[in-house]
Amino acid sequence: MITCIREVRLAKGLTLLDVAARCDPPTTAQTIGRLETGTRTVSVGWLNRIAAALGVAAADLVQLPDKAELPVRALLTRDGARAPGKTLSATPPQPGAKALAILVEQGVGDYRAGDAMWCEQIERAHFARALNRDVLVPRPGGRFAFGRMIGIDGQKLLLLSLASGARQTVIADAPWLAVARRLVREL
Repeated sequence: MITCIREVRLAKGLTLLDVAARCDPPTTAQTIGRLETGTRTVSVGWLNRIAAALGVAAADLVQLPDKAELPVRALLTRDGARAPGKTLSATPPQPGAKALAILVEQGVGDYRAGDAMWCEQIERAHFARALNRDVLVPRPGGRFAFGRMIGIDGQKLLLLSLASGARQTVIADAPWLAVARRLVREL
């Protein structure tokens, strides 16, 4: 397990001795140092004790190897860009268990060629959550329909195509649909 005990301790301006004294029961600075450097294995018990001593959640002391963080260097407002007043980071999105993607080959509606959409697949019981959202719906024969879901009529979904001049599409008995949640676009 990779921990960031040292980083959190330093960010709070505490010494090894400070953290050791705040532990319940108190321990030695040497023990905290060994836990920070990994020369001693950090158990869940130790992680909880140190987190309490630092005043953070135990999860804040664990670094996941695939969790990248980007430093925020500027905040953009109507008045322009400015430096943040404190250290901030942005976590890049991670796809969920029911995620799927759509790649745009030709522009349609607000989407441009080269765009990628991250979608969340949802089951029939939750279709109402997708009203007025762009959705991908499976059709027979391995085909799909994509458009803005404008209504539900019993077991029928009403989709408005994003292409100008196209008519509404009605899809009956869709087993699932995927709601567009994130647009990824190269600039």
